[in-house]
Amino acid sequence: MDIFLTNTATRSKERFTPLNPDNVRMYVCGPTVYDRAHLGNARPVIVFDVLYRLLRHLASENGWGKVTYVRNFTDVDDKINARAAESKRTIGEITAETTQWFLDDMAAVGALEPDHMPRATQYVPQMVAMISDLIGKGHAYAREGHVLFRVRSYEGYGKLSGRSVDDMIAGARVEVAPFKEDPMDFVLWKPSDADQPGWDSPWGRGRPGWHIECSAMAQELLGDSFDIHGGGNDLMFPHHENEIAQSCCAHPEGGFAKVWLHNEMLQVEGKKMSKSLGNFFTVRDLLDQGVPGEVIRFVMLSTHYRKPMDWTEKKAREASRTLMKWRKLTGELTEDLNGETAPTPAVLEALCDDLNTAGAIALMHDLASQGALAELRASARIMGLLADDMGHWVERPGQILDAWVQRLTQAREVALETKNFAELDRLKAVLVGAGVEVQMSKAGVVLSAGPEVDLAELENLT
Repeated sequence: MDIFLTNTATRSKERFTPLNPDNVRMYVCGPTVYDRAHLGNARPVIVFDVLYRLLRHLASENGWGKVTYVRNFTDVDDKINARAAESKRTIGEITAETTQWFLDDMAAVGALEPDHMPRATQYVPQMVAMISDLIGKGHAYAREGHVLFRVRSYEGYGKLSGRSVDDMIAGARVEVAPFKEDPMDFVLWKPSDADQPGWDSPWGRGRPGWHIECSAMAQELLGDSFDIHGGGNDLMFPHHENEIAQSCCAHPEGGFAKVWLHNEMLQVEGKKMSKSLGNFFTVRDLLDQGVPGEVIRFVMLSTHYRKPMDWTEKKAREASRTLMKWRKLTGELTEDLNGETAPTPAVLEALCDDLNTAGAIALMHDLASQGALAELRASARIMGLLADDMGHWVERPGQILDAWVQRLTQAREVALETKNFAELDRLKAVLVGAGVEVQMSKAGVVLSAGPEVDLAELENLT
């Protein structure tokens, strides 16, 4: 089965053909680790996790070999330095803690760990070597302890983002410094003072710039040319543009990334997520509020990756109901140990059409209504849904309702004894209003969650 992907570099949807079918290679820009991952950070992780799963599935069908997925950690950065200074903690403590936070939170939304998760600080020698090579080829120069890339030395600069260098200078804020030959030149290496992390180099003690980190790690782990480079579209310029320039100049025999994929940004209730609007929250915030990781994943995948995604409470409730329904339907299925049940071809075709996850979910609704439960589960699992280790949250409704059964039973006993049914009626009305079906008889109290039940509301009712 062929897969078609929209390549930012060519602005067209293209049939994907691996450079080397024995090793399909993908690099995705990872987080700068100084704080919790916000909800927007989770979108590229989930999007490219689905692509990783799809490529691995297609590898066996198409006769490819392995799939190698690299996602980095930026653990040397001025934001990290600032966080260390304000918190009076060491940089190592902060990056170790926040790296683990990221891994835990992404696991909670069902993301597989990539094959390689390099940390920038582990590859500084490779960065120094690449910078030295760029200087030797005339694409970079050293000034006052800094090393800068000559942007105008690379003719292709701006093609990815569709801009000319002159337009960029006219329309963008660029750092003007006396050691720059050209305002657009960007930093490959910068000096470090005694309080900043630093490494010895031919240009003095210092640390790498952000852009050179990904180029060096990608080249070391995937080679001069590889298949797919992904990330959010906020990274297209300048980060990805700069990666292309320095990588193609350092290794002109290679092509760096063949296909560039960019996901759109995330909104919350129709507005850009920001702390000033009070709608900024992390993945951990949602998890701690009781929103299951599987629900977060479902909501993310309900919108095509190339469209802006709007996170709303309504979507989260709808996702919760859908997943609970699907889990109840497929809960009695035995495991298909022989792998006889595969994702339905229609779902695979949707995913192979530029990762049309929204279309795939629509098809899975049809599978559920048709009673094709084994196909439903297999199709969901290639998208990281309905996995056994993601389903513990469905036990919550029963636990919540059990607590309410006890409370309602006690209230009923009091009402029968005092002949005052006001509190019992109030509690019953509260439950019905939350979407719970209530039955009371001499045999006791029976509660069942209706299709519109809001678990978060039910848990907080008094």
